[in-house]
Amino acid sequence: MSNSTPATDNEKKKSKGNRSPCSPSRVLHIRQIPSGVTGAEVVSLGLPFGKVTNLLMLRGKGQAFLEMASVDAAVSMVNYYTPATPHLHNQPVYIQYSNYKELRTDNQHNQAIFSKFGFVLKIVMFHKNNQFQALLQFADATNAYYAKMSLDGHSIYTGCCTLRIDFSKLTNLTVKYNNDKSRDFTRIDLPFGDGQRTVETSLSAPFATQNTIFPSYTGPPGFAPALGFPQGAGPSIPPVPGALGPLTVTTSAAPGHMTIPGIPGSSVLLVSNLNPEAITPYGLFILFGVYGDVHRVKIMFKKRGIALVQMADASQAQLAINYLNGQKLYGRVMHATLSKYQTIQLPREGQEDKGLTKDYSNSPLHRFKNPCSKNFQNIFPPSATLHLSNIPPSVTVDDLKNLFTSKGSTVRGFRFFQKDCKMALIQLGSVEEAVHALIELHNHDFGENQHLRVSFSKSTI
Repeated sequence: MSNSTPATDNEKKKSKGNRSPCSPSRVLHIRQIPSGVTGAEVVSLGLPFGKVTNLLMLRGKGQAFLEMASVDAAVSMVNYYTPATPHLHNQPVYIQYSNYKELRTDNQHNQAIFSKFGFVLKIVMFHKNNQFQALLQFADATNAYYAKMSLDGHSIYTGCCTLRIDFSKLTNLTVKYNNDKSRDFTRIDLPFGDGQRTVETSLSAPFATQNTIFPSYTGPPGFAPALGFPQGAGPSIPPVPGALGPLTVTTSAAPGHMTIPGIPGSSVLLVSNLNPEAITPYGLFILFGVYGDVHRVKIMFKKRGIALVQMADASQAQLAINYLNGQKLYGRVMHATLSKYQTIQLPREGQEDKGLTKDYSNSPLHRFKNPCSKNFQNIFPPSATLHLSNIPPSVTVDDLKNLFTSKGSTVRGFRFFQKDCKMALIQLGSVEEAVHALIELHNHDFGENQHLRVSFSKSTI
């Protein structure tokens, strides 16, 4: 893989030693990385704060550039680690904003399909039993799970190159060469080599996911399963809100599901520091429903600032924690963590509840009922820009602006999609405003059974 990294001599000089603080950027410069630290370990520093979209390791210099999906995620990461220095292999590493606004990587077509779901660390392709197969390693197990759920059975091209995806028994890929058969996207220093690869099992590394995909494949549809990827061994860092500890993920008896041993009841979240004057079960259902299907919500009867939210499974619960823990909601910074409970009990008949416990298990508003839903590919952190869809032809720009303004939002920008006027982007005054607007206006009824769909967007206007 060739990368366009810091281009000018000035930039290169600035990356050495201490330098004056840069303005916030979603690319972070990490220094004093010990030798032997893997790309997965560096990526895991950023995962608790949002999606990691790229990584460049400069092993000879003990440095790396880590690209987050948004500036907000990068700011959260820097703000957290500045007073609490993270450690890798028991040695402190230092994080600051980079002068680069993005990391541009060439030759990423092989990972492009899967990178929609998270950062792809490594890919190895090979022939086995007269079939073209691949091993693909994600940095994060949750991303691997959603990639499998969304892409298994789908075709790369219409009517051919159908993907057959399963979790591999291997836990780590070791790539010796960067060429058209294998690639480590965290290493630019690997030789092109002679095309030989090695796949190693590492008992210390957690897991990831597998996949079989290749734009160059021209044979009959259908690949045999057998692929996998891991998270790297976790770094030693201060406790981070929503941080994923090392996970060993295995497939369960039911196809397409995974279990996380040792985390019973991990689909139920404990959400605290809520504003008791503003929060409702429905509001939590809509907000947490962006990251998974919410089955039940319970606001504590005597402590209205605390709630339980039950997701469809453990991976969705962890995803919600990663994206929503620390998010400001109705003037308060919300805290989300795993609960000790395995399920939320509904109130007994006659028990006083005042409507604070709700069952949404059969709600038509679930975004992820269909395993092939495009919603799996459009999971983004809370942002000031919202993606609107299912807009009726009769609704105008002013209608939508007035609708959002009526809910207390400040509209900073708006545009319809050029190719599809049923969709639009609207940019509000802040991330918190957008969170409130999503809760208020997702499923807004335009009449004649047409309802607005609202999601967070990765784009800006």
